[in-house]
Amino acid sequence: LAAALFGAGPAWPQAGPATGTPADPVQLKVVGGLASVAQYTRYEEPFWRRRIAELTHGRVVAEIAPFDRAGFRAEEMLPLMRLGVVPFGTALVAVVSSEEPEFNAVDLPGLNPDIATLRQTVRLYRPHLRELLRERYGIELLAVYTYPAQVTWCSRPFSGLADLAGRRIRTSSVGQAELFEALGATSVVIPFAEVVPALRAGVVECAVTGTLSGNTVGLHEVTSHIHAMALTWGVSIFAANHAAWMALPEDVRHSLRAGLADLERDIWDAAERETGEGLDCATGRPSCTSGRTGRMTLVPVTPADIERRRALLTSTVLPRWVDRCGEDCTRAWNTYLGPSLGIMARGD
Repeated sequence: LAAALFGAGPAWPQAGPATGTPADPVQLKVVGGLASVAQYTRYEEPFWRRRIAELTHGRVVAEIAPFDRAGFRAEEMLPLMRLGVVPFGTALVAVVSSEEPEFNAVDLPGLNPDIATLRQTVRLYRPHLRELLRERYGIELLAVYTYPAQVTWCSRPFSGLADLAGRRIRTSSVGQAELFEALGATSVVIPFAEVVPALRAGVVECAVTGTLSGNTVGLHEVTSHIHAMALTWGVSIFAANHAAWMALPEDVRHSLRAGLADLERDIWDAAERETGEGLDCATGRPSCTSGRTGRMTLVPVTPADIERRRALLTSTVLPRWVDRCGEDCTRAWNTYLGPSLGIMARGD
C-alpha cells in the first residue's frame, strides 16, 4: 500500500497549470490516523475524499490511507515527512515521543483529567509544537487532533487510584507504566488487539484504553468497574512537508487551513462526546446510542484521586519525562505550561 500510495521518493502535490483547475486538479497524498476508529472513518476519510474537493471547487483531490495500514512504522512518520516521502501525514505524539519526548508534553499521564484541561494544554503548547516541527523536520503544523479519553477498566472492584496497588495493569506507554508503578501496580505492555483475551485469561486485572474503543472490542464483557478519570487521550498532529506545502497555490493553502480548522473542531467535539458515550455504554445508561450496552460500575473521581493524580504528575511523571528529554524539555515546560499549571520542572 505504501508503494502504491506514495511511491519510492518525494511525493509532491501534482498540479497542471500553476493554479490548478477542476479539469487538472492538485492531487494530494495523505496519511491519516488509526484505521477503523471513528476519528478516521467519520471525519478524516470523508474530509479528504469528498469535502476537500467541495471546499476548493474541484481544484484539489486527495487520496488517504490510515497510518497503521500504510506499510511503515508509526515511529517513522516525522522522518518520512521530512524527506517528503509522506507529504501530508498524521503522527501520534505518544508514538513519535519515543524519539522526540518533547512532543509528548501535551499528553503526559495525569496531566489532563478532562478535555477542558487538555484543550488549554494544547492551546498553550501549540506554538512550541509548530516551532519544533519547522526547525527539526521542515514540517508545517496544520492541525492537532485528539482521541477520546483513555481510562482504567478493571475486572474486580476498586474505589479509586489507591486501590490499584498490587494489580497487573495493561499500559501502552512508558509514562503510563511509570504512573502505575508509582502506585504500586505492575505494568504489562499488551497490544490493543490482545487486551480482551489477556483480561479473560487473567494475565492482567485492569487495562488502560479509550472509553468507546474499549466498548467496541468488548471490554465491558470482561471487566466490572471503570474509572471516570482520564489518564491520557491520544493527541496527534497533522502536518505537511514544507516544500510540498509551499508548492500549493496560496489560495489553495488558505482553503486547506480553513477546512482543517473545521475538521479539528469536529474531531475535538467528537472526542468529548464519545468519551461520555463510552462511559454511558459501559455502565448501561439509556444515553448509550452508538456502542454496546454493559452493566459496569462507574467509579467516580474523588478528591483523593485528584490529589493523588497531581502528586503522581509532580513527583513521578514529570521528573522522569524530564530525565528522558533533558534541558530542552525543562525549558519548554517552564515556558509554555508550568506557569499556568503552577508546576515547574526542575532539571539536573
